[in-house]
Parts: sequence; structure tokens; C-alpha cells
Amino acid sequence: MMVSMETYLRRGKREVQRLLLDPRIRGGGMLLFWGGCGFLFSAASILGYPTPLVMGLICAMSGWQATFAALGAMIGYPVFWGLAGNIGLCWTAAGGLLAVLLGKREEKRLMPILLPAIAALLTAVTGVIFQFFLGQQTPVMIYLIQVAAALLGGMLFTQALSCRDAITDWLVGGVAVFALAQVAPKPWLSLGYPITGLLAVGGAFPAAALAGLGLDLAQVTAVPMAAAMSIAYFLRMLPFGKRWLKGASPGASYLAVMILCGIRDPTPIPGLVLGGMAGLLLPQKTELYHRRGETGAAQVRLEMGAEMMNATGHLIAEMEPPPIDEFALLEKVRSRACESCSARKSCTQKDLLTRDFLENPLDADCRKPGRLIPELHRAQDQLRYLKADRQRRQDYRGALMQQYRFFGDYLRSLADRLPRRGEEPVADFRIQVSARSQSKERANGDRCLAFAGSGCRYYVLLCDGMGTGLGAAQEGLTAARYLRQMILAGFPPQHALQSYNSFLALRGAAGAVTADLAEVRLDTGIVTIFKWGAAPSWVLTRKGAEKIGTATPPPGIAITGTRETVEKLSLRRGEVLILLSDGVDGEVALRQSDLTPDWPPGELAAKILESGRGKVEDDATAAVIRLVPTGLSIS
Repeated sequence: MMVSMETYLRRGKREVQRLLLDPRIRGGGMLLFWGGCGFLFSAASILGYPTPLVMGLICAMSGWQATFAALGAMIGYPVFWGLAGNIGLCWTAAGGLLAVLLGKREEKRLMPILLPAIAALLTAVTGVIFQFFLGQQTPVMIYLIQVAAALLGGMLFTQALSCRDAITDWLVGGVAVFALAQVAPKPWLSLGYPITGLLAVGGAFPAAALAGLGLDLAQVTAVPMAAAMSIAYFLRMLPFGKRWLKGASPGASYLAVMILCGIRDPTPIPGLVLGGMAGLLLPQKTELYHRRGETGAAQVRLEMGAEMMNATGHLIAEMEPPPIDEFALLEKVRSRACESCSARKSCTQKDLLTRDFLENPLDADCRKPGRLIPELHRAQDQLRYLKADRQRRQDYRGALMQQYRFFGDYLRSLADRLPRRGEEPVADFRIQVSARSQSKERANGDRCLAFAGSGCRYYVLLCDGMGTGLGAAQEGLTAARYLRQMILAGFPPQHALQSYNSFLALRGAAGAVTADLAEVRLDTGIVTIFKWGAAPSWVLTRKGAEKIGTATPPPGIAITGTRETVEKLSLRRGEVLILLSDGVDGEVALRQSDLTPDWPPGELAAKILESGRGKVEDDATAAVIRLVPTGLSIS
């Protein structure tokens, strides 16, 4: 009976996880979440006046997220404020329109303060209109606080949604407590109390202190909550014999501070204890945020190094190789053919030799061509060799100039990231990758690598050495190792691919290998596919399969003038990305009706390889990529 019950529980857990992976259920949950955030944040007030804090939240988002947050706030302002919430409706409408129109523009990414500044301006204009035309009496200090709340709230939420760090998390927690503390159907039922207790037990010291400060600003109790939660943080560090005593530390600290202050207000105690017990379920983070140190000098040096690299590249570009002296070749022909000719004294044509004769020696008008024509042919060969050598030098110069430019861009990107180290985005997805391969010979020319990059980037690389056998295997392995090392060093995928293209062009090995690189962002679910000569990829959804990309010329044809193709797609809704080498017929394998993205990646790759292999004699590889939201697992 016990085994049967465990089996039912295991099946139930898997079913719940599969439901959470359903994009419709997850999408509906996110809509409710952002709508609830807009609704609850509209309750925030200062001295009994509404604040545009939710406007800053809306301006930090875009698309449907901003739309539903705005809808939640439009419901919240009338519920919490009645007629006094009309100004909040104006704030929400303006913020929602601003986020929808400008939320996805490039200017927002380049100037993160742009939308918060516009939100502050709209708040100021709205306050003036309500003050002078609608007769609303708002003190000047409250008016300035409202404008500042729109600006600072927008900056804080923009930072929190784009690139989280410890300080941002602490500040967002304090602001959330400030807003939720004022959602209190009953005095003891304030939503801010459990959140404060949770942060005091499960968070770092700044999080506990800022949560208490949020309660103080909300003025829900006369007891100094910042002091009480600071004491609760240190109280939980004591070696209690029973763990539940740590969960009671916020309530005990509040009770002690209340008694010391001579205030009688026990209403927060149940919520604080409840939140403290919930905080026991969280991993404790007691460490303080480490200072970044002085990075200005290092940043300046990196930028100077980048400028030096780019300047060197420009100098190399200006250094033209010396021209080919075709007249010297003609003089050499004249000295060899004409100086020993018996008719040289009476010849009138020896001074009329031109460069045209190097292109077509048979046009030479000579009474004794038997000596002149071979010399012209020899000079023609020398001219061809000199031109090939000059072109070779230009190729080397172009490759060197390209590498200097790549290193300059790399140093500049390091300088830009240096002040923001520690602000890495948080992964919302886990990646599942599986590859299956078959080869005609023992040595496989296909090489598939999967590795994590910087930040929340993950890479899947498929290199296909042309042909079969040991030579193809060596080309595929060399290309995969080279590209992996460059990407792990921090070079963008475009630079790595262009660099290997130059390497193949200088070797004269055009078409020796193809490259198929997928860059997966684990924080956004966006995948960027870089293809250079590789076979088309496929995206498998519940509605069917879709081809991504087209066949292009392989790398190594020329140093300049050829580039990789770039495609972008999303795997947030359960889609599966499939990379194929040219030994797999994707049309045959992916058009089958029984293939769905719910299959385990390994089984799906094996099925695709079995179906699309056919009678093709080339090496064949299929790589399957799927994203799973963090916290969920499918076994």
C-alpha cells in the first residue's frame, strides 16, 4: 500500500510539473502575477496620499507584462482610494501607454533612465492639472515626493528586471514591504508583516533592515520596525536547540522593542511569526554584499588598450603593399631577348614593347619571335606569381587588421562590463541538450560541443568536417576546439566565426568545415543561431516543424565579403530546437506526425537520426535543445 501511495504521489508530481511546463498555464500564471503586482502596489501611500510607485513598475516593463500590470493598478486605485484614486488612474494610463509605445525600443536599453524620467515628468504634469484645474489640494512636499517616487521607482524596477544584484534585491524587498504593508483588510492581516518576517529569517541583514524601514515608512505601527528587524536578524544567529525558535525571532524581537518603547500594539506579531516560519524554508543568505573596489583605473587602461588596437588596425589598413613594376619585367625581357639578337641594331620594335605584350605575347611584332615569345611567356608567369603573392599579402594584412579590430572590441566590452561585475542576470530556464551521431567510417567528421558561457549564455556548437574519414574528423575537431576556446575567452560568436573564416582562407581550405552555433540565453529563453555553410535547423512545436535558415557557402572562401547568417527565435513556450548536419534529411525526419516536443531530447534525437539517415553516405548528427523553467524537472 505504501509503495502504491508513493507511486501515485510521484505521478502526481510529474503531472503538476508537466502542467507548469504548458505555455498556456505558465502564461496565465504570469498574467495573474503582474496584474496582482499592479493591484497591490497601487495601495502604496505617503502620509495618506497615493503614490505613482506602480507607474515606475509599469515603465520598467513592456508588452503584455506592462499591460496587465496597468490593468491591475486601474482596479487597485479605485478599490484602495475611491475618488481620490482618479489621479492614480491617470498615472497608470500614462505609464501603460509609455511602456507599450517605448518599452521595446533600442533607446530604452541604451538610456535606462529615459522612461523613468518621462514618468516623473508625466507625474509632475498630472499633479499640476489636478491642482489648478480640478481643485485637488496636495501639499508641495507630497507633490515633490510623488514625482521622486515615479523617477526612483522606475530606475529601481528597471534595474531589477534587466540585471539583478544583491543591493537591487534588498531595495525591491523594502519597497514591496512598504506597499504591501498598506494592504490590510484587518489590522493584524497586513500583507507586509509576513514578508518582513520572512526576510528577517531567510534574508541578509540589509534585507531585514530595509523591510523594517518599509514598515516604518508605511506608518502601520508606532514601534520602530527597522530596529526590531535588525535585532531579529542577530537573534536568529543564536544557536537555538530547536529550529522553530529561529522562526519566532521576528515576533520575539518586536515584542521586546514594543515593551522597551512602552507601546502596546501586538497586532504585527502573528504576521511576523508566520513569515518567520516561512523563512525557515528558504536557504539563509547571511553574507554581506562585497564592494567592487576601485575599478576606474583598470577600466581606463582597458579602453586605452582598445583604442590602441583599433588605431593599429587602421595603420595596417593604410599600409598598401608596393606595386608590381611591370616595366622592370619588360626591361628584363628586352635585355634577354634583344641584346643578343643579331638584328638588334636595325630593329625598330624593341623600344615599342608595352604591358599589353605581357597579357598576350603573340601580339608582339618581331622579325625573330623565337627568342622574344618564350621570354614574354616567362615574364607573364613571373607577373602572375607576383600578383598572387601581392594578393596573398593583402589577405594576410586583412586578417591581421581584422584580428586587431576583434581584440579592440573585446577589450572595450571588458571595460564596459568591469563596473557592473556581480550584476549577472538570473537564469529563468535550465537547458536540456542531447546529440546522436552516426558515421560511415570509424572516424566521425561531425563534432558537437555543449558548454556554458559567461552570464546566462549557453552554447551548442555543431561542426561538420566535409567528407568522411580521418581528415574530416580532424577538421571538425580543430574547428570545434578553436571556436569553443574563443567563445569561452569572451569573444562574441561573430568574431570567433570570422576569425576561423580567415584561418581557413589563409590555409586555402575553403569548404573544409561548416559551423552551426546556437547561443541560448537562459534568462530570456531567446536563441540566436549563427550558421556558416551548415544545413538548415528546425524548430519543433506542438503544431509541427518549421525550418530555420537556408544553405549558405562554407567559410574560408574569402577573408572579407562573406559572413555568417544569423537567426533568432524563442524557446520559452516549450519549443525544441534541432541542429542537423548535412548527413540528415530534415524534410523527411521532421515532417513525421508522431514527433512532438514532449519527447525526451535523447529519444527525439535518436528518432530523427533514424528517420532522416536514409541511404546518405555522409556522417550524420542530430542535436536537440530544449529549455525547462528553473525549479521544474521532467524525468
